[in-house]
Amino acid sequence: MSTVVARASRLLAGRNRGADAATVLAALPVPVILLDPENRFRLVNQAAEHFLGISAAGLSQLRLNDLIPADNPIFLLIEQVRGTEATIVDHDLNLDSPRLHKRGITVQGSPLPEEAGAVLLVMQDASAARALDRQLAFRGAARSVSGMAAILAHEVKNPLSGIRGAAQLLEASVGPADRELAELIRDEADRIRALVDRMEAFGEKPIARTAVNIHRVLEHVRKLAQSGFAAHIRFHELYDPSLPPVWANRDQLVQVVLNLVKNAAEAVTVEGVHHPEITLATGFQHGMRVAIPGSTSRLDLPLVVAVRDNGPGIPEDIRPHLFEPFVSSKSTGSGLGLSLVAKIVGDHGGLIEVDSRPGRTEFRLHLPVVTERDSDQ
Repeated sequence: MSTVVARASRLLAGRNRGADAATVLAALPVPVILLDPENRFRLVNQAAEHFLGISAAGLSQLRLNDLIPADNPIFLLIEQVRGTEATIVDHDLNLDSPRLHKRGITVQGSPLPEEAGAVLLVMQDASAARALDRQLAFRGAARSVSGMAAILAHEVKNPLSGIRGAAQLLEASVGPADRELAELIRDEADRIRALVDRMEAFGEKPIARTAVNIHRVLEHVRKLAQSGFAAHIRFHELYDPSLPPVWANRDQLVQVVLNLVKNAAEAVTVEGVHHPEITLATGFQHGMRVAIPGSTSRLDLPLVVAVRDNGPGIPEDIRPHLFEPFVSSKSTGSGLGLSLVAKIVGDHGGLIEVDSRPGRTEFRLHLPVVTERDSDQ
């Protein structure tokens, strides 16, 4: 980041000598913001517009105080830069307000020697990198689950079949009181078998991929949901119709989105949510790239799918472990659904993120699109 700040400072210092600083800064991949002595936005690049969710024209009418509460630590950093005329870096800042919700941000502030009181801010959002690190850990956990599932499938399924069969025989030969106990044994055997079946889904099997229209997947899931578990929930669709196809397994994508929508439906049907809503959104995001394990190549993940609800949010103590096996915020949940979602997304080379607070939870899938190399396969 220090290299970026140095380049930005040189550009801004030379802007009165004919350098088109705004044009050059627009090409920088991280948000760059120049504040005047009154904390008004003097200059922002395109990455900063995207980061703040406001155009440069809109920001030119605002001060930083209009976006972020005055007690936020970023203002202390800015004052320290002005007071010491030195570059200062702060990590893991949270920029929370009704208009902005960014967590874990690294901010580097530097003075502009040619203009007293002006501060150059460079921001870096490390949430995607942290999400990728967590997802790699989740995939390792999922592999452990797959090994355990193979053992369970072999060692448990056959005895379960015998137990269930014996329970059925007992049902036909005992009185009403004992028949209820026999039915309980049969139902519990079925529940355990269903759990083992779900764990088997974590197996390491190659996936067959084709070009998939993500909007057809989303509409298929929406129709399934509204004809069943989400019949009384209002859906919003915010789709970008210009998106290219996803390079994916269609059935597995349906499974991923259906799981996320089902969780969202359960979240908005709790007490206290008066107007339950689920939003399905798609978009194109430049610059999201991840390394391919075991390779020096990098994979672009420009297509974003979001599933958003207006439920009470995910408990804070669960969020860091949400995609781990056997972790669930529901008293009756097995904790395998989201772990399976993370594994499927990872198998596609994608990334999943979650952003949750009271009244708004959003799961975002970053997925690869079809390339010429894929279409030739």
